[in-house]
Amino acid sequence: MPGLRRLASFLGLVLLSLTCGAPGAWAAAATHGPSLGEQLPLWSAIPFAGILLSIALMPLLAPTFWHHHFGKVSAFWALLFALPFAVAFGWHEALPTVLHIMVIDYLPFIILLTGLFVIAGGIAIRGSLAGTPKVNTLLLLAGTLLASWIGTTGASMLFIRPLLRSNAHRAHRAHVVVFFIFLVSNIGGALTPIGDPPLFLGFLHGVSFFWTLGHCLGPMAFNALILLVLFYFLDSWMLKRESGPAPQTQKEALRVEGLVNLPLLGGVVGAVILSGILSKIPAWGAQGITLWGGGHPIVMPWVNVLRDGLILGLLALSLKLTRPETRTANEFNWEPILEVAKLFAGIFITIIPALEILKAGVNGEMAFIIQRVSSDASYFWASGMLSSFLDNAPTYLTFFNTALGSFYPGMTEAQAVPLLMDQGSTLMAISCGSVFMGANTYIGNAPNFMVKAMAEQAGVKMPSFFGYMAWSGAILIPLFIMNTFLFFR
Repeated sequence: MPGLRRLASFLGLVLLSLTCGAPGAWAAAATHGPSLGEQLPLWSAIPFAGILLSIALMPLLAPTFWHHHFGKVSAFWALLFALPFAVAFGWHEALPTVLHIMVIDYLPFIILLTGLFVIAGGIAIRGSLAGTPKVNTLLLLAGTLLASWIGTTGASMLFIRPLLRSNAHRAHRAHVVVFFIFLVSNIGGALTPIGDPPLFLGFLHGVSFFWTLGHCLGPMAFNALILLVLFYFLDSWMLKRESGPAPQTQKEALRVEGLVNLPLLGGVVGAVILSGILSKIPAWGAQGITLWGGGHPIVMPWVNVLRDGLILGLLALSLKLTRPETRTANEFNWEPILEVAKLFAGIFITIIPALEILKAGVNGEMAFIIQRVSSDASYFWASGMLSSFLDNAPTYLTFFNTALGSFYPGMTEAQAVPLLMDQGSTLMAISCGSVFMGANTYIGNAPNFMVKAMAEQAGVKMPSFFGYMAWSGAILIPLFIMNTFLFFR
């Protein structure tokens, strides 16, 4: 498969470029003093702003150039940060920092995304599904309900194709995909650690598995109900604007092909849960393959190797066991995941200064944000708005630790986390903000951009980056203001 070879070649090039010489060629003694986040100025995040603006504007201003060269644009912004960073701080600081985020964060991210993309892409829901408001609303509801149990990425990949096919005859369908991103790719994942990466990080740090189900069900159900009702009436209005009757097609009974992929999809979820359990065991979570042995040692834990190896094995099984006709019927191809892999490689590198400054807390140049976080409402909005543009997992962890330090100073994490769970409302605010507001932008959560890419391949004229933010600003921000008064005062 040419697409698979291109993806494997790209990931191999990323890994090779980062690890050549890593065992010690640039190694130096550990330095003591201010952390990296305390030293980095806020303007060092300019390349991150640059790649976001490129994603937002270039498809509009130079669509042909962007389509053929978006990978090069992503690489340009990554180098614009990485090279001055290396000159200013030295290779002994720069290389392990970039190596860490790419191998420890980016590769597991893209492996999980690719695994879910391939396996869910082997499940085809066939038959006559008319793209009526009722059918569309039921599909959104089903995806929202499943998102917390197979992940927002798994649910998105499973439901986006049948939704696109059922609405293929409609002229106005971008709004269907927008609401799909709101509900299935984000808000639906708020109930379990499987649903969204920030909640999984909370699970790793001691938050019990079903805590979010008990505390976030109210806000999640409220938001889902409001959005589903709003969508039904909007979709009904949009359907009335269609010119002419819907094309008559032969009725075909509903059926699901590629059922062999369902246990494989469950296997991916199981691998993620297993990694969370094993990571608490030092032999699995603290030991592994040493990628950098200098002053900033970087170790790929055995649990990461096991989890990612299992996911890749399940991916290979899916490719082997799924009939090619099923993937063809599902209009499966590799372009969406290739686009995500290339763009997010640049995003992960250029996001380094923003995350490091955020981690520095009151000692970094984002102290003006950290110092103003005190109430549940401020935790909800601070974690949410930053999660709209930054990686929502470390953003969640930053405010999680801020809350622990503010409420329970001097306590260990093991002592403080149960108290934070008992207090309830602040952790609920951080959890809901990090998950819900990932829907504010295309890059707020991993599946958002992939769903957009798949919709565009299916011929849907999706809103631009800022156009999508106009949708989220008009619909989600008022909804989140309501959330504030109802749940986070």
